Amino acid sequence: MMMERLSKHLAYTVVADSATVAHVAAERILLAAAEAIADHGHFTLVLAGGSTPQAAYRLLAVADAAWSQWHIYFGDERCLPADDHERNSRMAFEAWLTHVPIPREQIHLIRAEQGAERAAAEYNALIEAVLPFDLVLLGMGEDGHTASLFPGQQHTDDAWAVPVYHAPKPPPERVSLTSHALSNSRALLLMVTGETKHEALQRWANGESLPVTTLHPQTPIQLLLDRAAAGL
Repeated sequence: MMMERLSKHLAYTVVADSATVAHVAAERILLAAAEAIADHGHFTLVLAGGSTPQAAYRLLAVADAAWSQWHIYFGDERCLPADDHERNSRMAFEAWLTHVPIPREQIHLIRAEQGAERAAAEYNALIEAVLPFDLVLLGMGEDGHTASLFPGQQHTDDAWAVPVYHAPKPPPERVSLTSHALSNSRALLLMVTGETKHEALQRWANGESLPVTTLHPQTPIQLLLDRAAAGL
């Protein structure tokens, strides 16, 4: 019943486990890249943090693709030193980006070590010129948050990137793309794994307002989840 209600708002796929989610995600990323490059000569991809995206990135690290045409952006970043092991960018580099020949100038970091406000303003100006993205990757937290957009926080709709303060998870200061920016994409792939996410999916299906429910990309959200998250 839950999935039937969600299907009114998105296209979902249920697979066995988180490892399969990562494999399917990597395949969809590569397909989206090939289609975008054939259509307009380049591929703009927004990365997510988290363990399931990380597993997908490790698969991409050994894949064959037209890497010189890829342009990488980030959905959010933590205000920590640039080399901190909790940074989303460091995870992406270690799992994937150092292993493929994407030109360094085509990997666009959120320089959150500068502080949330300055980094958000800088990234806002950067991404405005490249929208819409070809593909946005996201996860969802147990509270329904996505990127660094948390329940109860209010962010302006006239910005693409915003500073985030007092995040309920450490560190408290972050930079996040807004739902407005994340929705400004030709496709959005949302990866959800584990039984702890099931309640948030139920709340979404029941019509509750959550950060993840504010996403409205150009095509229906592709929800890719494992059986545990689906409650199966």
